Amino acid sequence: MAKIDDMELFVHVVKAGGLAAAGRKLGLSPASMTARMNQIEKRYDTRLLTRNTRNIALTEAGERFYYGCLKVLEEVAHAENGLQETKQELSGSLRVAATSDFGRQYVSSAIAEFVSKHPKVRVHLMLADGLINIIDEGVDLAIRFGNLPDSNLISRPIMENRRVLCASPEYIHSFGEPLVPEDLAHHRCLVLERHGQPLNDWHFESQAQRKTLKVTPYLSCSDGDVIRQWALQGYGIVMKSLIDVKKDIADGRLVLVLEQFVRGFSQKDTESVGLQAIYPSRQYQPRQVKAFLTFFTKWVSGVSNSESRHL
Repeated sequence: MAKIDDMELFVHVVKAGGLAAAGRKLGLSPASMTARMNQIEKRYDTRLLTRNTRNIALTEAGERFYYGCLKVLEEVAHAENGLQETKQELSGSLRVAATSDFGRQYVSSAIAEFVSKHPKVRVHLMLADGLINIIDEGVDLAIRFGNLPDSNLISRPIMENRRVLCASPEYIHSFGEPLVPEDLAHHRCLVLERHGQPLNDWHFESQAQRKTLKVTPYLSCSDGDVIRQWALQGYGIVMKSLIDVKKDIADGRLVLVLEQFVRGFSQKDTESVGLQAIYPSRQYQPRQVKAFLTFFTKWVSGVSNSESRHL
């Protein structure tokens, strides 16, 4: 095997956290993975990993080799894709991650339109409301709401957004409209879960004073689209990103409540919680990734402006 193949395999093993897990992704048996890893260590006459039946750990030499491999592989990708810059037709793979509700309503449609224009681009869309490690998952581009925590990732603003509380007219007719945040104690709250934890600390601001209310979930789910559907069916009040519910508000299926008070799910949430593109911090981005980001930014802005005219 060529040295570059060994480097790729070694990086897969480290990222997957084990030989067997990496083998499943690469389509290689555990025996083949063990043999390949032994050959790599024999080639360099150095122990790179400490291994047992459950996990692996990098040796000091293995850690230096791992980060060196990452640099080499990035340079190789940069060189290979530099050759593609002269080609007019886009091709290659593209892995996009998005929140479930926004992904279904907007990102999926944008991807379908993008691929119709660039049929040689192979796109995979990952929908998840919980935070994911985009590097470990091999994601090229994540579309997310909110402020990016300190990390080695890059964020690029796409459009303005804010958190809102809303409910169906039928729910308001049956249970009344809350007039101050404290009224939520007597209402049915529909709560998003993340990694098994309910996001039921809802943050508000009144007369420049921040306050946090822990609401009691009437229904909860880890899928934001399900939460929105429950609100549409009249089961309670939901906190969502405005972009997610613009269509429903424009069509009268949902109405805003406590609009002047709402801030969001986190102390870091402000009146503006923007939509952002997040991607690995690296100098090179494949052409298809850059092209889709440019396309999606224009596409979603056009769709959102059209919906805003009906609000």
